[in-house]
Amino acid sequence: MWPESSEQPTPLRTGLTTGSCATACTVAAVRYLFEQKRLSTVAIMLPRGQTVELPIHHVEALDTDSAIAATIKDAGDDPDVTHGSEVFVQLRLTREKAITFKAAAGVGTVTKAGLSLAIGEPAINPVPRQMITDHLQRYRAFYAYEGGFEVAVGVKNGAQIAQKTMNPRLGILGGLSILGTTGIVRPYSCAAYIASIRQGVDVACNNGLTHIAASTGSTSEAMVREHYQLSDMALIEMGDFAGAFLKHLRRNTQLTRLTLCAGFGKLTKLAAGHLDLHSRASSIDLHQLAQIARELGGDEQLAEQIAGCNTSMEALRLCQMQKLPLADTICQRAGAVMRRFIPKTITITVWAVDRKGLPVGSYADTPALLARCYGMTEIGDDE
Repeated sequence: MWPESSEQPTPLRTGLTTGSCATACTVAAVRYLFEQKRLSTVAIMLPRGQTVELPIHHVEALDTDSAIAATIKDAGDDPDVTHGSEVFVQLRLTREKAITFKAAAGVGTVTKAGLSLAIGEPAINPVPRQMITDHLQRYRAFYAYEGGFEVAVGVKNGAQIAQKTMNPRLGILGGLSILGTTGIVRPYSCAAYIASIRQGVDVACNNGLTHIAASTGSTSEAMVREHYQLSDMALIEMGDFAGAFLKHLRRNTQLTRLTLCAGFGKLTKLAAGHLDLHSRASSIDLHQLAQIARELGGDEQLAEQIAGCNTSMEALRLCQMQKLPLADTICQRAGAVMRRFIPKTITITVWAVDRKGLPVGSYADTPALLARCYGMTEIGDDE
């Protein structure tokens, strides 16, 4: 059981990536094979030169030429689904001098193009591979060993944990990815999530898709999936990271069509120019919504009511009662923000949905696409 958190404010803890964990396990296994030492901690060097120590909770021989070592991943204060998972490495000595990688139980295999790894490769990303390789090369020289290594990386219950990630959609099947670029997990940086967004775009583009749809969550995703009959590969759950998603699209000019669907409240933030839609980074500006209502012909009484609302949905309801296209206008403004990042060769469609996933507003930047969009949908009294 993890210790109870203190109620006193403390600095957020950093953690270590699955790539760092796998490297530490590799070091523990190689030292056991050559020195018969069961280490309880090992020191590794991270890509930027820092040295860190990781605990090793299990080391044993599998046979005369192979050993297994395991550690428990500590992601610090980052909300990481692999926090507390057991990462292990089965290391085998080989006659060939090469260092090869395999997926042990709980680590996935790449089945689609567009990732940094070839189809059929274990989902052990390039930086963790390089970290493991660098450490093994140093120990090979230290022990004057002329053979090679087979490194099988696994995660206990990784196949089940992977269902909570984007791996199945990215075509990484059978388990998790072994990740890391610096070796360190920064709390709430959500770097892994942003990496998954980028990978999702790359996989879609490398597999010939020309229309992708981004959403802020499962409700908005369900709406665009049903409306456009899109495959999983075309659906990108960007969450709150609109900026990371839009900036990455600059590199994928083969797209011809982009759809973005979001809850009305989050979309008001994008329309105001915010690229991080999380509440810690941006907030809904009811005074801005009141000003838009004025520009749409609403009277001062309506504007004051909107400014005093508790939620954006309440403001939207007031505008709908007066037939003012607030949601359509928000979609249009969000589209204008998106256009700062999106090449003109890509047409943009924006949808706003309510909490039930029903469309309440839309915008498309070409008449042909606009004709296909729904009009506003009234919000029911039970919302």
